[in-house]
Amino acid sequence: MRRMNLATILALVVIGFTSPSLRAQFLGLPAHDDFSDTSVLHPPDDVKVGIIVFEDLGCPACAFAHPLESQVAEKYHVTLLRHDYPLAYHVWTFEGAVYARYLEDKINPKLADAFRSDVFHSQAAISSKDDLHQFVQRWVQKHGQKLPPVLDPTGTLAAKVQADFDLGVRLHITHTPTIVVVTRNNYQVVCGSEAANDPTQLDAVVRAAVEQAKSAPPAKHK
Repeated sequence: MRRMNLATILALVVIGFTSPSLRAQFLGLPAHDDFSDTSVLHPPDDVKVGIIVFEDLGCPACAFAHPLESQVAEKYHVTLLRHDYPLAYHVWTFEGAVYARYLEDKINPKLADAFRSDVFHSQAAISSKDDLHQFVQRWVQKHGQKLPPVLDPTGTLAAKVQADFDLGVRLHITHTPTIVVVTRNNYQVVCGSEAANDPTQLDAVVRAAVEQAKSAPPAKHK
């Protein structure tokens, strides 16, 4: 009996060190988050697994997580959905997001991704709108691009950034970055709460989600 109890204890210890909480939601356990409207946490209709990110271009933690998100999405061939969540005390990040939207909508989404990556890499040198403008001027010249005299004359791009922010408010985003892995029937927070705030665990969570999605029944759409 003692031997059996010891074996049981050792098994529980091993399970504990495999970080089950990281995959808990994809094992059917409740997620730990403060989200107020989880209806927005789903991939596009034709996608089984997605990574949803709310980020602020001036956030150092977002800069750390940004390349990890791209690497994991490419590794597992899952959709990466980025949303801008510019914080008010970062005075330049809303406008920075508008520049990124211009590149994405008017030129090339891959160029917009490169712009975001370079902004994150250069965060320490950008602390004002003037710094941002100087950075953008150098960046577009380096990449052989030209920007119009008025970037967003109708306010359409700014409205898209604001819509992203409003979506985050609706979800009750409290941290940046907020990173959530979603399937058609489930979601798991990787970053976005005190209980889940480690972007390096994204690979493990996405791997678990992909495995679960392989055997999941088709989604029911209302």
